[in-house]
Amino acid sequence: MEEQFADLLAQLAAIETKGNLTNTMFAEFYYYLSIPLMIIIHAGFLAYEMGASRAKNALTSGVKNILAFAFVIPAFYFFGWWVYWGFPTGLSLSAGPNGISGAVYANAIAWPWGESASYMGPNIEDQIDGVFWGAFALFGATTASIMSGALIERIQTVGFVILAIILGGFTWTLAAAWGWHSDGWMVQSLGFHDFGAAGVVHVVAAFFALGVLINLGPRIGKFNADGTANDIPGHNMPFTVTGLMLIIVGFFGFLMACMVVGGEAWSWGGNYATIYGTPSNLGALSFNVLMAVGGGIIGAWVVTKDPFWMMSGALAGIISVASGLDVYWPSLVFIIAIGAGALIKPAAAIVEKAGIDDAVGAVTVHGTIGFLGVVVFGITATGYPALLGEGAPTVSFIGQLVGGLVCVALGLSNGYVASLALKMLGMLRVPEAAELAGLDTVKVPAQAYPEGIPVSAPPAE
Repeated sequence: MEEQFADLLAQLAAIETKGNLTNTMFAEFYYYLSIPLMIIIHAGFLAYEMGASRAKNALTSGVKNILAFAFVIPAFYFFGWWVYWGFPTGLSLSAGPNGISGAVYANAIAWPWGESASYMGPNIEDQIDGVFWGAFALFGATTASIMSGALIERIQTVGFVILAIILGGFTWTLAAAWGWHSDGWMVQSLGFHDFGAAGVVHVVAAFFALGVLINLGPRIGKFNADGTANDIPGHNMPFTVTGLMLIIVGFFGFLMACMVVGGEAWSWGGNYATIYGTPSNLGALSFNVLMAVGGGIIGAWVVTKDPFWMMSGALAGIISVASGLDVYWPSLVFIIAIGAGALIKPAAAIVEKAGIDDAVGAVTVHGTIGFLGVVVFGITATGYPALLGEGAPTVSFIGQLVGGLVCVALGLSNGYVASLALKMLGMLRVPEAAELAGLDTVKVPAQAYPEGIPVSAPPAE
């Protein structure tokens, strides 16, 4: 009898081990799949910004996006991941999770050398950390792409790369440590909840871009002497709109990577959960993301009838509800997204009247809408648990408002100070002659349209 009981326990243990392995392998594949989907975001930004540029600057705008992607990845490897795990309790490293100092915890998880180097390289015993890191690295690269569009046609390439490294490797990661981490001080103290990273990614990136724009200044010819603005259209609207649609496609990868998949490495076993441990699933994302896209397009169409703003409205629709995609009911998502789509062009006009030349409306779509989305969630989800567990902090209007303002302040201050330093060093803006001639002429050893830009044939006589 004892032998049979022992055999049964052994079989159950084997089944449990096999189940854990299956869950872990699924989690590994899940995050691995989210990475190429998020790369589609960068394909979208590439097309979007090249089309939104004049023909003389198209390739330079593309080069910026390619370099942002290339430089943010190693920046996130060498110090971004460490910042995320090391600074959840604030600027001090003295107190980390479970009583362990932030520095020790960060070193144990994310430092890519020494005793913990196995976490950041080939390790057949660790199937999670590499792909989870990859998803986060792509979040960082996305922040740089958000900034990129606002600055087209006048920023120096090297200066932009430096700003991309700061934003994608440090600034957004610090915001994530504070508000997108179960031990983050904004989560623990304010009940801050930002499932789809409307605040810690979009608001931070957009206001970082605003800080840069203040020092960068407008494109030549954008504003008249009396302060009125001129429209400077891009050379290829179909390319721009297609790029925006690709960003929407990539957003499905972005948001699936916001979901934590249960596996051997995670305490909640084989279930889906948010980054905060609260329950959710992919079904919630399917309902809500699609409803947000539709609502955002409709809202922008009603106000503008412009395909650029309509597709920007799709993006704004998702961002407006991103904080609560795990909680919202689809009908509410649709209503909020319609409002976001209707708001973006009037809000962008206000930014323009302030003398800011945001070439693609990134400050509005990602910043204004992201901030409003964070705050609206505080109104609609007051009392919802911000974390998993008994006695967990709850969502509140004040908590979301303060958390959103922290994201604004962090992005704006970092962007302004970094760009001011580059401006003082002469590394921020291209010379006037180069801007007038076109950056492709002086920066890129290739031509976007070597045979000329195709034009419509004249009407037959």
